Amino acid sequence: MLDKINISELKKYIGEKVSVAGFVNTIRNQGGIKFVLLRDSTGFVQCVVMKSNNQAFEQISNLHLESVVKITGILKEERQAPGGFEVLIEEVGVLSLSEPELPIPVNQDKIIDEVEISKRFDHRWLDLRNPDNLRLFKAWTILEEGFRRVYLQENFIQVYTPSFMSTASESGAEVFEVNYFDRKAYLAQSPQFYKQMAMASGFDKVFISTPLFRAEPSYTTRHVTEFTGWDFEISYITSHHDLMDLEEKLIISSFSLLNEKLRLDLKIPASPFPRISMEEAKSILKSIQVPSEKDGDLSNFEEIELSKYVKEKYDSDFVFVTDYPITVRPFYHMRHKDNPKMTMSFDLIYRGLEVTTGAQREHRVAILEKQALEKGMNLEELKDYIDFFRYGCPPHGGVGIGPARIIKQIFNLSSIKEAIFLPRDVKRLTP
Repeated sequence: MLDKINISELKKYIGEKVSVAGFVNTIRNQGGIKFVLLRDSTGFVQCVVMKSNNQAFEQISNLHLESVVKITGILKEERQAPGGFEVLIEEVGVLSLSEPELPIPVNQDKIIDEVEISKRFDHRWLDLRNPDNLRLFKAWTILEEGFRRVYLQENFIQVYTPSFMSTASESGAEVFEVNYFDRKAYLAQSPQFYKQMAMASGFDKVFISTPLFRAEPSYTTRHVTEFTGWDFEISYITSHHDLMDLEEKLIISSFSLLNEKLRLDLKIPASPFPRISMEEAKSILKSIQVPSEKDGDLSNFEEIELSKYVKEKYDSDFVFVTDYPITVRPFYHMRHKDNPKMTMSFDLIYRGLEVTTGAQREHRVAILEKQALEKGMNLEELKDYIDFFRYGCPPHGGVGIGPARIIKQIFNLSSIKEAIFLPRDVKRLTP
């Protein structure tokens, strides 16, 4: 391991000889003095070299931006420097010299347009050096830690589900078909079938993080062809409200941790979050003169306008929209006893964007088969899935969560692609 100190830890070493390593962020000349702003994953430090130190001065003179160097020198207080201290350079070790011209600027404050976004994604490894982008993925890590804390406190088991499936996991959505030796297979759109299998296996509570694939030719700022899904499934629930209760704990835990560790200023939502049925949501939107664009579902515009209403009335950035009609939900969603045209399902909308979908599942074989036939599904193709429920299965339900969408909304990003390490869309398969 290279002998160095993280920049964020430097303050405790003032007056001592230190070594730091990172990328050359800027170089500034001032007569017989050169200033180097060095950047690592934890922060910035100003380093100074005098012309009297001929060798180090010459090495700095020959550097290009984004070169990787190790600098050794005395750490001293300097009120005008970032952080209030700087390194008086004694030695410079060039670990990797960058080419003179960067294809994109690393420290640009704002992405201008789609052309600029596309060019940045072409050079994503450079784009991610921008501290603002690095911060997004620190937020991903903390967000997951907040979720995991609740899962472990509640005795969940983590399971790892396959990406190859013999049949599509959701009706109505486009799937990627792939060659699988002597037959066709499909890339998983959801771990739905397998997390339900875990319930039939007696696991009671599971959580999953897995890549998912949607072959939808969509060009919106909310869609990609490959994304990370976070899912959970729990047994012995009495309704879909049990799932909403748990998801509230997950959100509150992770948002509190983001404020603590990343010093964000997120509004921590109060439990319970507002819960509005789809019928009520449509009525509210009509009352504020927002036309219905989808029967039994909300368009993105409707989600935005409903969120504005909820924010004004309940001072909440989150709202659960519940009880979707069977026409817009999969065959495996349980239906209300007193209203079989409605499912025991919900979406969670965060600041105008759907970020999760959940429901109680139908676990009774005869009803499951009946609902599948109503949806035009082939029971023979679903045999392996339906067999999960033939030998006893607890009542259960679960949620599929889009963490990239949550990150997009937290940081007000223009596109979900900016929240993804290497985005994949209809046209992009590189880098």
